Amino acid sequence: PKPGDTAMIAGVVKETFPGERRVALIPAGVTTLKKLNVDVHIESGAGEAAGFTDASFEVAGATVVASRKDVLAAADVLLQVRGLGANPAEGKADLTAIKKDQLQIGFNEPLTAREEVVALAKAGVSAFAMELVPRITRAQSMEALSSMANLAGYKAVLLAADYLPKLFPMMMTAAGTLVPAKVFILGAGVAGLQAIATARRLGAVVTAYDVRPAVKEQVESLGARFAEMELESDTAEDKGGYAKEMGEEFYRKQREFMTGILSETDVVITTAAIPGKKAPILVTEDMVKAMPPRSVVVDLAAERGGNCELTEADKVLDKHGVTIVGTTNLPSGVAYHASQAYSKNLTNLMALLVKEGELVIDMEDEIIADSLITRGGEVVNARVKEALEL
Repeated sequence: PKPGDTAMIAGVVKETFPGERRVALIPAGVTTLKKLNVDVHIESGAGEAAGFTDASFEVAGATVVASRKDVLAAADVLLQVRGLGANPAEGKADLTAIKKDQLQIGFNEPLTAREEVVALAKAGVSAFAMELVPRITRAQSMEALSSMANLAGYKAVLLAADYLPKLFPMMMTAAGTLVPAKVFILGAGVAGLQAIATARRLGAVVTAYDVRPAVKEQVESLGARFAEMELESDTAEDKGGYAKEMGEEFYRKQREFMTGILSETDVVITTAAIPGKKAPILVTEDMVKAMPPRSVVVDLAAERGGNCELTEADKVLDKHGVTIVGTTNLPSGVAYHASQAYSKNLTNLMALLVKEGELVIDMEDEIIADSLITRGGEVVNARVKEALEL
């Protein structure tokens, strides 16, 4: 654009999902967008819960706007933590205020939120789902699922330590030696590896298990033991690097194997999620019964039905003398750093979409083609259409 042209506007609104404390953009992100010739309008108070004041946004060059409707109506691009698909009840209200042909970027639950994805298409919005950013090297810096899972893995260990009536580290004291807690981490993806590292830093004895034998080396490099089951599988990973579903016989053997481990474990942290599917049940009620009294299960898949049969989303339950923690949205509990990481993911994606101050949606680019879900009044993403049976 020539000097004097009006710059493109990126809008940031306060998240309305209950208990959501993150903000999509932090002041440092405003500075990054300014360099792309993008102005930022932010709803007053949007960063408050995460520790970012209106004043800090103004200093970075953003325009703080009192009215949410004004931000929605002015924005060429709307940056959100939770788009409509990930905020179905509260998000509907925003649809009436948005500009036609607006570009929206956020988490959108695109493989399950059928009604919401269709509503976004009908509203004429071009919507990006952060969940669909492909796991390729070039996209790592935009891959928000990983950056959030990393923080959830850390927070899960702190929750577990809080609920467990034992200490994590071994302590040799004048009052005798206190033995370290035994922690078992199920799933050694991004969240699992961070949970291993955090539990080790607190001094626990850590064992981890994953259906992908390839992660053994990563687990051991963090100082944990890798639990190996006889019936291993080389086909447990899809081409995107995510875990995929296995057959029934496999799961039966896995349950026997795990009951043995759980009977001597103080803390279990489960991290298994399959995108767009209900979480696989890995910890059955019988396994929970086998656990020592007052041990703890922290279920990172609580939002998707849970990896533990007894988990209830957003509840902490006492079952068979075991504390089952189903707290959801753990990244929101470390909202300052979660917002920092997410803001960086978004501004990196924006750098791909904005060329010389103009929006360019290049469908030849794998990152853009994979993560764009609606455009021009239609659902345009093949994977989403298949999952939602559209």
